[in-house]
Amino acid sequence: MTRPGLDRCDWSVAGARALRVRRRSLFHVLVAQRGVTAIEVLFAVATSMTLAAVSIAQTSTVVDELRTAMAARYVAGRIGAARLDAVRRGTSVALRFELAGDDYVYTPVEDGNGNGVRTPEIRAGVDRALGAAERLRDKFADVRFELGSGVPDADGEDVAGDGVRIGSSRILTLSADGTATSGTLYIRGRRAQYAVRVLGTTGRTRMLQYSAGNRLWLSR
Repeated sequence: MTRPGLDRCDWSVAGARALRVRRRSLFHVLVAQRGVTAIEVLFAVATSMTLAAVSIAQTSTVVDELRTAMAARYVAGRIGAARLDAVRRGTSVALRFELAGDDYVYTPVEDGNGNGVRTPEIRAGVDRALGAAERLRDKFADVRFELGSGVPDADGEDVAGDGVRIGSSRILTLSADGTATSGTLYIRGRRAQYAVRVLGTTGRTRMLQYSAGNRLWLSR
């Protein structure tokens, strides 16, 4: 017999639906009894977290590389601007580096009496500042003047630490004739290492990047 209002076709459809529901319920019961799903889920979550961590680390490395390269280009640009300013003014213009904590601040200074930029004359006000002091990390986070441990300098010497190699006075002078104090400024991020070399006879700069894998400085 069939219930009133339901034909055989309706009973078939209703029966199929009930069977599917019972099968799904049985599947969930069996999975719960096996206890495998939780392990698989934990494994999947752990794998996802590992991949995410690797991805974040790679992204962090790329960002650090870009930021440090931008900082090195900025420093090279500041030196180039000081060189042009010296030629325009007809007198020496310098970037004076002063140690402040674990890093340096630098200030553009103009020669006031034609005998070059000198520390005593800066203090006396004869050689005057052309702008405010800057700190590299204020413009580029986690970037500073430093040569990292285990990194040879551009001349092949293993002398880590101080990133300002322009003489004992730490004054990089750009003269009105286009020449400059020769030296190298080492710029380091969290991992990336760059350098800006100043060529004394021309006052021009070269940007270098350290390749840890090859232990070589490469022109950029």
